[in-house]
Amino acid sequence: MLARTLGALLCAGLLVGAAQARDYRYSDAHLHYVDFFQETEGMPALLEAMDKAGIEQSMISGIPVAKKWHEDEPKRPRYYAGDDADAYWYSATDSYVAAAVEKLPPEQRKRFHPFLSGINPVDKNAVAHIERMLELHPGLWQGIGEVFTRHDDLTALTSGDTPRANNEAMTRIYHLAAERDLPVLLHSNITSKRERNPLYLAEIEEPLRNHPHTRFIWAHAGSSMEIHRHQEKMDFLLPTLTRLLEDYPNLYVDLSWSVLQPYLLDDKGTPRKAWLALVERFPERFMLGSDVVGRFSSLGEQFQGFAPFLDALPEDIAHKVARDNFLAVLPKPR
Repeated sequence: MLARTLGALLCAGLLVGAAQARDYRYSDAHLHYVDFFQETEGMPALLEAMDKAGIEQSMISGIPVAKKWHEDEPKRPRYYAGDDADAYWYSATDSYVAAAVEKLPPEQRKRFHPFLSGINPVDKNAVAHIERMLELHPGLWQGIGEVFTRHDDLTALTSGDTPRANNEAMTRIYHLAAERDLPVLLHSNITSKRERNPLYLAEIEEPLRNHPHTRFIWAHAGSSMEIHRHQEKMDFLLPTLTRLLEDYPNLYVDLSWSVLQPYLLDDKGTPRKAWLALVERFPERFMLGSDVVGRFSSLGEQFQGFAPFLDALPEDIAHKVARDNFLAVLPKPR
């Protein structure tokens, strides 16, 4: 009798748990349609992967650089870090994105929010490219980025000067972004692989302070997997990010894959209370991104990885982070 009672209670508990399971619909705030060779699986593969992953809406951009297959390299590299050959700035990436989106039927096209990325961030002419693309494709572009500034070894491999988020070329772009109501997705590492302090903090903080009418989405919260390989967890990231969110209401945070661990989740996959508290304190400032590059089969896995963290948040906040916050940062309908 006792065993039957316990069994019934267990079944009832499982049914209640199943009834209370959350069904998230996602917006992907950080997706690259092409890879570092400007190649892609194509729009049918992307749409299929989005449907399987429950992704209703997605930012879509190119990759602002192309990796060179150098004359002296016997094998074509598979990634920008595959060998020591350069990468170079590649503006045609925006045309690939525009062509792919504009071919879609209207209902599918509404799911995508194209961002302009094909700019050299150390060239003061870059703002002219953005203006030209806005004129060539009126009504298409809804943001700028991902702009590559401090970006691990890619910074050293890319031909030309070291890009910074606080240089004059980028200042011109921030002014244009404010005028056109376009958010800017910015990759700006908070430090180098070796320095255990926020070495490059000024490069992201100066634009936040000097351009209060520009909405900034900070890719990966300034972290990267390459930094983690050398110094694992940056203890200064959480307090620094907290202060920036307090001081700059124009800052939004892309919680893509390099933030998931070791920050949002511990080694056992348990959500960290301090990060939960931060998201609850600023419930409209965080969004999720896959950061896939031209290949889309991992979309479902990327977003499922966030489920333990989302489930630990209040349900209304979890849905904001999963879907609504990215859509809210886009240009207002005219």
